[in-house]
Amino acid sequence: GKVKLQQNPGKFDELDMSPGDPKWLDVIERDLHRQFPFHEMFVSRGGHGQQDLFRVLKAYTLYRPEEGYCQAQAPIAAVLLMHMPAEQAFWCLVQICEKYLPGYYSEKLEAIQLDGEILFSLLQKVSPVAHKHLSRQKIDPLLYMTEWFMCAFSRTLPWSSVLRVWDMFFCEGVKIIFRVGLVLLKHALGSPEKVKACQGQYETIERLRSLSPKIMQEAFLVQESCPHLSSCK
Repeated sequence: GKVKLQQNPGKFDELDMSPGDPKWLDVIERDLHRQFPFHEMFVSRGGHGQQDLFRVLKAYTLYRPEEGYCQAQAPIAAVLLMHMPAEQAFWCLVQICEKYLPGYYSEKLEAIQLDGEILFSLLQKVSPVAHKHLSRQKIDPLLYMTEWFMCAFSRTLPWSSVLRVWDMFFCEGVKIIFRVGLVLLKHALGSPEKVKACQGQYETIERLRSLSPKIMQEAFLVQESCPHLSSCK
């Protein structure tokens, strides 16, 4: 993001001053209060956090008008704004959308569908029990992995785990998102006892939406997804 900022001086200010497409502005406006509503930055409607979030998301729709706005970009931008000013957050969002998760936020979601298929294929090697259960239940990967991947787990994991996963994500790329997803699937559905407790589609999806706190802990996720990093604090 820093390189993009240096390569495009004044670009964010130019986009920030532009009026924007009303079609996207209305949708963005409706999403602002849903992003981390208990965080002090975003708690008040019209507060500086929500204002900066609006600015960053509006700027992206002007920077990439062919893509416009996708709701999953809002939590990504919100996390970035907790750590940097709006201009830097904008260029980091651009990098995530273009380099780290390309195609994830396009209208047809083709990239996320493809990565869902890849995740499911990898699951067969990582946890045959979980793979067999999801196959038997005919549960499409998009039903459980879309929010995980598109929001980079920012709406799934506890905050300390989100920060740790993002650190690894920025260092190693999208493979970290896959690894964390596989860890969650393996430990949520990877034993006969766990599968037995999820007899139908509804119970299985609920299990994946209400994950055990233990498997979402920062130390556990690092140890399971990146053993070579588990000693790093």
